[in-house]
Amino acid sequence: MQTGQNPQASWLSRRAFLRTTSGAAALAAAVPGTLLASRGSAAPSVVARSAHVGGMDSIRVGVIGCGGRGTGAAVNALEADPGTRITALADVFGDRVGGCREQLAGMGDFGDRSQVAVEKCHTGLDSYLRVLEDPGVDYVILATTPGFRPMHFEAAIAAGKHVFLEKPVAVDGAGIRRVLAAAEAADRLGLNVVAGTQRRHEASYLAAMEEVRSGRIGEVTGAHCYWNQGGLWLRPRQAEWSDLEWQIRNWLYFTWLSGDHIVEQHVHNLDVVNWAMGSHPVKCMGMGGRQVRTGAEYGHIFDHFAVEYEYSGGRQVMSMCRQIDGCAGRVEERIFGTQGRLTTRPGFAVVEGARGWRFGAANASPYMQEHADLIAAMRGERLNEARQVAESTLTAIMGRMSAYTGQEVTWEQALNSEQVLMPASLEGEISVPAVAVPGQTPLV
Repeated sequence: MQTGQNPQASWLSRRAFLRTTSGAAALAAAVPGTLLASRGSAAPSVVARSAHVGGMDSIRVGVIGCGGRGTGAAVNALEADPGTRITALADVFGDRVGGCREQLAGMGDFGDRSQVAVEKCHTGLDSYLRVLEDPGVDYVILATTPGFRPMHFEAAIAAGKHVFLEKPVAVDGAGIRRVLAAAEAADRLGLNVVAGTQRRHEASYLAAMEEVRSGRIGEVTGAHCYWNQGGLWLRPRQAEWSDLEWQIRNWLYFTWLSGDHIVEQHVHNLDVVNWAMGSHPVKCMGMGGRQVRTGAEYGHIFDHFAVEYEYSGGRQVMSMCRQIDGCAGRVEERIFGTQGRLTTRPGFAVVEGARGWRFGAANASPYMQEHADLIAAMRGERLNEARQVAESTLTAIMGRMSAYTGQEVTWEQALNSEQVLMPASLEGEISVPAVAVPGQTPLV
């Protein structure tokens, strides 16, 4: 189905889902020795056509996931380099493809670089495959709901595409394992991956981490990090919506789609902490609950979390995140050292202590810069951020696992967990799991 024919249509049938999974398997099979083996043979022609773009004046971008984040990322890609052009769009829902296409077409500053032909607009659960099969796409923006990210990333690497990989990259340990395997395949195939943890591309954060590495705050001993804010949007269920459509359109309230807000949102702060600490945590103890957003329309996620993480050497990190209206807000990181404290938030970085320091330089949009860095890598500077964003995502997942169950969770338990949150079937009734109860919900 094409956007120009019926922009309100959406394909959510079991048949479409089966095409999705079988198509992904076919793409993986087309690149033997990459995703399934630790040592691969020479890359086949499908990779050679896409992976090596050095010297290209024009870089063609496909968008998979045309909601607000995907559309915004498409604009950022156009801003990042005069040679980029958006050539293909895909989303489960036709109205989102149509809205994205219309918004891009209305941006006159980009000329024909933002004009996407109707025949290059695809809808349905398997629509991402149409973009990945397109030889007129050099890199893809993966911005669908996070639960589908491991599958889409695997297929994108198998298709020989460079990837902008929006965070988080999975919602459970099984998904993280798939992402890590695909990250290794990307290295073997010479493909570049940039993650949507934009603080890694922001001047203020880059300068702050240089100060940490130079020893300005001494030895890093611990950290606090926060994402405390009010509630987010809600789309009331419509009579014509299936369970699947209702849940995808309200994806942040369902753990199989979002990972809960500690994973979907707080991952940014946890990523900064991992960056400063130089590693991922070894274990954690968390708590949380669902005190305000208690109605069925809010799915089954929590509205607040607090997690204590332990890193190597016994270093402690306290993490807090909350989505409750009427409460004090704070979104920042505090890194503690033997000689001072660094506080960071977007556009702001200050060291307090004997060797005080403050960031005061220009701070370009990190959302644009991450695409500029990916394009530079495609033209010759290798970059693969998939592993680091996978580790930051798993940091958030293990915190959720601990809060949901009330148990201490180690890194190995989270990474090797047998839990798979994706429903066994996406047709018919998709029930909402019961809200987790610490002490009763089992650790899987």
